[in-house]
Amino acid sequence: MSVSPAVSSVSAVSVPTPTQADLLEFVRRTAADAELINSLPLDPEGRTWVRLEGPGGSEAWLIGWPPGSGTGWHDHAESIGAFLTAAGELKENSLAARLPTDGWKTLELSEDVDRERRLPAGKGRTFGRHHVHEVLNESTEHHAISVHAYYPPLPQIRRYSRSGPILRLEQVERPEDWQ
Repeated sequence: MSVSPAVSSVSAVSVPTPTQADLLEFVRRTAADAELINSLPLDPEGRTWVRLEGPGGSEAWLIGWPPGSGTGWHDHAESIGAFLTAAGELKENSLAARLPTDGWKTLELSEDVDRERRLPAGKGRTFGRHHVHEVLNESTEHHAISVHAYYPPLPQIRRYSRSGPILRLEQVERPEDWQ
């Protein structure tokens, strides 16, 4: 009589790809965690950040914004995302235009592409791939704190300069540049 070894069938649990709505729900829940928000060390001169575990393999960050700080114009390449202000107020300037993804250094933007959004504590937004924006804390006295999530984890960030209608691609950063 032969004995066959027990065969166990381990089925891999598939984690669904997070949607923009999933990312927004995550940043909303995270921003409501007062203990976490209050634990972020704040620097009077530079942004501070802590990496978080996002849903479904997403990349997430808790970010502190000193008065007068901002990101400059950038996009998150192929990632979708969401962010929400947990404390203070942020302003987002964005472009309502899909830019070419490669092969250009300078673009002249049309007059109707600029959008501005104010995000006081508790307000957030989602965005799709190649969303070009800048985020600012315009307060001269108070820090702002926000929660951000991206999926897939950021493959790169493209940084731009802007002078009036002229947008210039200045730099492409990869994860090793900011982690």
